[in-house]
Formats: sequence, C-alpha cells, structure tokens
Amino acid sequence: MNIYCKTVLATAVMTLIWSITVRAQQAPQVQGFVHETSEASDYVWPTDPAVCEKLDNWQDLKFGVLFHWGLYAVPGIVESWSICSEDEDWISRKNGLPYDDYKKWYWGLKEVFDPVRFDPAQWADVMHDAGMKYMIFTTKHHDGFCMFDSQHTDFSIAKGPFANHPRRDVARHVFDAFRRRGFMIGCYFSKPDWHCEWYWNPGFATPKRIHNYRIDRHPEWWENYRRFTQNQLRELTTRYGSLDILWLDGGWVSGDQIGLDDVLRDARERHPGLIAVDRLMRDQNENYLTPERGVPDRPLGCPWESCIPLSNDWGWVPDAPYKSAREVINTLCEITAKGGCLVLGVSPTPDGVIEETVVERLHAIGQWLRRNGEAIYATRPTPRYRDGRVWFTADKHDRTRYAILALPEGEPLPKVIEWSGNLPQKRMTLLCNGKAVRYRIDGDRVRVTLPAGLADEPIALRFTPKK
Repeated sequence: MNIYCKTVLATAVMTLIWSITVRAQQAPQVQGFVHETSEASDYVWPTDPAVCEKLDNWQDLKFGVLFHWGLYAVPGIVESWSICSEDEDWISRKNGLPYDDYKKWYWGLKEVFDPVRFDPAQWADVMHDAGMKYMIFTTKHHDGFCMFDSQHTDFSIAKGPFANHPRRDVARHVFDAFRRRGFMIGCYFSKPDWHCEWYWNPGFATPKRIHNYRIDRHPEWWENYRRFTQNQLRELTTRYGSLDILWLDGGWVSGDQIGLDDVLRDARERHPGLIAVDRLMRDQNENYLTPERGVPDRPLGCPWESCIPLSNDWGWVPDAPYKSAREVINTLCEITAKGGCLVLGVSPTPDGVIEETVVERLHAIGQWLRRNGEAIYATRPTPRYRDGRVWFTADKHDRTRYAILALPEGEPLPKVIEWSGNLPQKRMTLLCNGKAVRYRIDGDRVRVTLPAGLADEPIALRFTPKK
C-alpha cells in the first residue's frame, strides 16, 4: 500500500471514529458565535442606480435560503470553527486530539469528502416548493475549503475524491439549478481563509480567528493574501454566470484590506447592480445589513436580512432539532412587517441531498405561502406595523394592507382578532380562501370575527386602509 492510500485510509478511519464519538456523546456543538451587525444609523445608501434597483427587487422577494456545505458536513460538526483555537464551548474539540493533530485531521477530510448523491436540482425543487425566491451558496467558509473549482488552490471539492464526478465544480451546478428555477443568485465567500499560508502563516501559532502575524512586519505576506483573495473573487464573478449578490462573511477582515472596491468595480461591469454585502463594514459596500440568529426590535429604515438557521447550526449535524414550519412562518411574518427579508439556513447532508425531515418542514411553509404569500411578497412596512400578535404589511403603493396573525405553536385559532390602528374600509377578506369576514370598528379599535372551519395556523387578512 502506497503512502497516499495509507493516508486516505487513516483519515477515513479517524472520520468514522469521530462521527461515532459525536453521536454517542449526544452533545451537539451549537454554533454560538453571532456576527456583529452594523448600526442602521451608519448605513450608507448606494448611489449606483442599478444597485438601488436590484436592492428594491431583492426586498420584494422576502424569503431566501443560505446553504452551508463543506468539510464540516462529513463528521457533522459545527461548520469550520473547530479549527479556530479560541476557548469557546461551541468550538471545542471533543475527540481528545492535540490542536495541531486536530487541524491535520480536519484538513484530511478533503480526502474523504465524496458527496456522490449531490443533486442540485433536488435542492432547487425543494426551496422553490418552500416559496423561497433567492439563494446564497457558501463557496468558501473560513476553513478555506472551496466548493468551486478554484485555480488558485488545491484545497477544493474539485481536487479530492469528487474530482472525476461530472458535477465536481459544485458551485457552478448549484447556481445553474437555481437559475433554472428563477431564483436571485447569491455567492457567499469568506474573506478570512484559515488554510491559506498568507493568512495563517505556518511559521506561527494560530491562537485566534484573525491573521497570525503582524502585517506591518510582513507586508509582502499580506499582499500575497490580498492577491489570492482577489483572484478567487474574480474567478467567482467571471466564470460562474450571472450573480445578483456577493455576500462576504468574516467581518474581522475589512473590504479595504482585500481591495474590495476594485473587485466590485470590475464585477459590476459583468453583473450590473450586483448587491454587495460586506458585513459589518458600515460603508458603501454593505448594501444591506445582516442581523444574525434574531430579529431587530423595530424596523431599521434601510435594507436588511435576518439570517437564521433552520436548526441550531448552519452546517449539517446528525439528529438536528429543526424549527417547526409554524415557527419559521411566524418569524417570516415578523421580519416582513419590520421591512426585512429572511434567509433561512439549510444544510445538505454529507452525501449531497436535502434530508426528508427538512423537505417536510419546507413543504409546509410553502403550502402556507401559496395561500397567504400576497401578504409577504413585494410588501413594505406600515407606520403602525404591529399590535400584539398581529403584524401589518402593505403593498408598495399602500393601496392594500394586510393583517397577519402569528399563531404560537399548539395554540388554536381564536374566533375573534382585534387590533388598534390600520383601520379598514369596505370589504375585508381572508387570503387563504378569498372569503369576506365580518368586522366592526369602535373608535381606533378593529374587531374581526373569523368564520368556523379555518385551520389552526397563522392567517392573513386583506383590506383597503382608511386614509
């Protein structure tokens, strides 16, 4: 047996042991890091008319999907964070390996990541059925492993055991599948790259997520990193078809540090109106804000998107506790009423498909949106956007308003709904069946009587507002 085969076998065995250990412990590593969010007061409105137009179109879509898929899927652990040597419970390493050995094990997963069931058409079908309108795919997470066929590194899905597969250039096939379904296409890319020697230099320890050397002492190293990053971004914005969103993670590296202005100037010649999401940079390249794992207390007054995983983690883990369809629907209603979009984190399995439990939940969300989506898509916030559990939206011309009751899990639909403000005139109808409902107005108070026989689920009402 040659050295290469021995290495592959050893890695496979270690992967199996690790996977078994994680399952036996039944102690999932929940990704606990929440990326800081820029203040809305610092938002810089874009001046490019094409970007403004695409932003407005994106705000109409409301519901999207964010895929995290990479080496971390093989053992089912918390994204790439376990190779970051920070003392946090959620990035702990539970297999007992010394840190340097652990990193070698993790890098070695490249030799066993072989998603032979990879089916991007299934992904696109499932997300379309869920009522999603845009997608963001992780082309490279912080570990530096590329889910595209980069010509600037061998640390790629296209260079391991998947190299001879007809879909080895994974990102290309994902983007193409979703374009065929009419999605707006987003490309996630991590500015930090822990595998690159010009970011984490092998001559130094790697104690934190930031680069592990002083740039002022080694400016040539950082210049190499800058060129490396720009080259990969140009690959993605040149060779992978039409893009709508460039979603840049890792806010501890600034856009200035990688020369993002030049990259975007070049990219927008090929992709007019390309939305840039340089998280936390508070400048002209952060075209919308990205509050993570939560919803702002109030409307932000600028474009924004809550990024929330369907499970506890962004990447796939075994036996994940998924949010219910009802919980996602209620969250989507709140976000929409506050003027934002929801991008839901969904993670394919190690072999490349969306597991059935996820499919079932997303289908239920899509069923609700097919009945009530008029209150969600292409809407904007109203001055009075909430009263208790009732959320309000309006069409873009404020000729029609919607009242959406967010119904908690396990609670029956009430017979009567009440709210203050957002007074209707003339007819009020249920979106789910188009039937009129009875209501009365007492001063600033609206009281709606619901007909019998409605399903116990969030409901949406359509009415013309009094001016």
